[in-house]
This record gives sequence, structure tokens and C-alpha cells, in this order.
Amino acid sequence: MNKREKYDRLRCDLFCRMQRHAPVVVSQRRKNPRWNHQQVFWIYGRHATLSALANPHRSCKRLLITAEAAAVTVTGGALLRLYDDKNAYSPLPRIELVESYVLDKMIPGVAHQGIAAQVTPLKPLPLSAILESSLKIKKSIVLVLDQMTDPRNIGAVMRSAAAFGALAVVMQERHAPVETGALARAASGSLEHVPLARTINIARTLETFKEAGFWVIGLDVTAPLSLAQTKQADRVVLVLGSEGQGLRHLVRAHCDSLACLPITGAVESLNVSNAAAVALYEMTPIRSRGTHSPRSRGPVAE
Repeated sequence: MNKREKYDRLRCDLFCRMQRHAPVVVSQRRKNPRWNHQQVFWIYGRHATLSALANPHRSCKRLLITAEAAAVTVTGGALLRLYDDKNAYSPLPRIELVESYVLDKMIPGVAHQGIAAQVTPLKPLPLSAILESSLKIKKSIVLVLDQMTDPRNIGAVMRSAAAFGALAVVMQERHAPVETGALARAASGSLEHVPLARTINIARTLETFKEAGFWVIGLDVTAPLSLAQTKQADRVVLVLGSEGQGLRHLVRAHCDSLACLPITGAVESLNVSNAAAVALYEMTPIRSRGTHSPRSRGPVAE
């Protein structure tokens, strides 16, 4: 049996196995439909895609997967379990078995791992909902991103936020990227777990948090005190500046305190996503490691 025959046999086997769980089609070559990139985009990569499918708040329009990727996923049972579970909530898209070159053309230049889902962006969480959630737990931390523009950095920050149990991440409506596949891939599924809020004015938002009893700490490389030396509280907002400029002057002025992360003179500063991870690790022992409000149906099997 040659390679092509083995591939066709594998596709047939997967088609039969998945048909018991969800409609499956073998996709043919066709022109890509036009869409507004503000309304729909592709999430790719195994963990990001499976997490999106598991999120009851995420609308998934299409699911494309190669036979090779499906074989790995089906072996672990993750994809089939998702389809079994999600039927109780909302319909999932039919599974489209495609060859790898189809994904290469639809989302070029990325490591898609043979799986991708066409989705709509999640609706941003209102700031009031974050404040209300903070009242239900004794200790909480919220990350505020001041004009961060690199989607990969933001995705990495959200991954750290999920890892260390942050309550939410707040970004600006303008001067900040919308949801993209690159952001979702860097977040490795945490985009579906960590609530994301958008705000027009960061300085005004910080004042709202302070009125609600939060202590606002701005992370700044020039701050005289380290994060460990800075006053802590049960409810904290950690503010991170942009990749090149750091915190803006007005945002700094609205922080209760500024803190730095001590580093050697070998480097000038840390990448903002690395700084976020270190800061969250430093602050996590001070507060309980309770989980935030779930936005998905549960963990996706590795």
C-alpha cells in the first residue's frame, strides 16, 4: 500500500468514526468566501482551536482539520468529547477533512498544526462585571495593558494571567489589537478562559478600580522600589505599559505606586510579557490561587 492509499484509508476511517459524533465532510477545493475581518477570523493550532470549540461563549463557524491531525486528536479523544459535550449547549460546526495545503493557503505563513476554526470574536466583558466578580472572592488581581500593540505579547500575557489565576485583563478599545489568530495562538487557549474587557480611557478606569477598593501598581523599570518592596493588598490592579514606551505619564500619575523588577545590568529591560509572568509569580503567593469565573466547558486534554 503506497502513501496515497494509506492517506485515503485513514481519511475514510476518520470519516466513519467522527460521523457518529458530528456531520463530517471531505472538503473540496473552492473559492474562499469574503468576510469582514472584524467579524470573523481563523483560530489555529491544536490547543487554541480545541479551547475555542469548548467555549460556550464562542461562535465557531467552520472547523478544518487534516487527517493526520484528526488521527492524533481522535486518539486522545479530545475532539470527540468536545462534540459530545457541546451538543447540550450550542451546535458545533461540521468537521471538514482537508489536506494540509488547503490550510496553508487559507492561513499562510503560520504553524497551524493541521487544525483551524473560523470563529467570531468574543464579546468584551463590561468593567462592571469584573468589579462584581471581585466582590465574590477575597483576593484578586486584574491586569491592565496600557497601549500594548503586539498581539503575540498580549497573547503571552493572557497565558500568564490564566496560569496565575488573574481575574481579568483590561485593554483599550483603541490603540490595541483586535482578536486575531496570532493572539489566540500565543495565548494557547487562555483567551477562552481569562475574561477580557475593553475601555476607552485607561486613567479613568484606574480611578474606577481604586474607588472599588483596588490598589493600583504600575510596573516601571525606573521605579525606586521593587515589586517585593511595594505595598500589597488583597485586591490589586497591575498596570503594564507598551512594548517600547512603557507607561504613559498620565497613567503613571493615576497609579497608587510604581514598582520595578530587579534585574542585572546584562539587559536593559525584560520583554513586557516576560515581565508580566515574573510579576504575577511574585504576587501569587500573597493571594489564594482560586480560579476565576469559567468561560469554557472545562480543560482540554493535552
